[in-house]
Amino acid sequence: MPKVIISIDGVVTKEVPLTKDRTTLGRRPYNDIVIDNLAVSGEHAVFQMSGAEIIIEDLNSTNGTYINGKTVTKQPLKHNDTIEIGKHKIRLVKEAEGHGDMEKTMVIKKPLTGAGVDIPAAIRVVSGTAAGREVGLTKVVTTIGKPGVAVAAITRRPHGYVVALVEGTNKATLNNQPLDHAPQTLNHGDMLELAGTKMQFIQQAS
Repeated sequence: MPKVIISIDGVVTKEVPLTKDRTTLGRRPYNDIVIDNLAVSGEHAVFQMSGAEIIIEDLNSTNGTYINGKTVTKQPLKHNDTIEIGKHKIRLVKEAEGHGDMEKTMVIKKPLTGAGVDIPAAIRVVSGTAAGREVGLTKVVTTIGKPGVAVAAITRRPHGYVVALVEGTNKATLNNQPLDHAPQTLNHGDMLELAGTKMQFIQQAS
């Protein structure tokens, strides 16, 4: 079943399966997908499903709908396309494209116990409004933080994970030590702080 994964500032806020022929998205509470943000119009966009094809259509929204950085009015969606509405990013996941169980682990809703090797590592937010959220490190490079303030990149390497500062100066720490542009090895339980938000690195035991 296809689904969309909604995030803001790199933190996943919700995951919604696309089960109907028409799935509406907007700020008003009667939409199928509600994003309560002033950058989102009351009736912003709609997902339309026809067989295996999924099309997104902008509903004459104020701020527009973007796909992979380009404004669109109506366009078919491919697996992993990223829709941008304001600061929110909405990624389409089509599980029927042969990815099977791997796609089901793209967003972690529960602790990693019993998760097996499909979810080798994750970042858990431990402070702020998103506290308790866990985001699986499923890509080779995952960026976290706030653009313009402090951004770090976590890179998966054959021997494990490393983190390095991409943007910002004195507002990033690893285990209370300043984080700079030189990659540093991450170990299970390490604490990251970026732009005032604390996060913990969690790695599944092999």
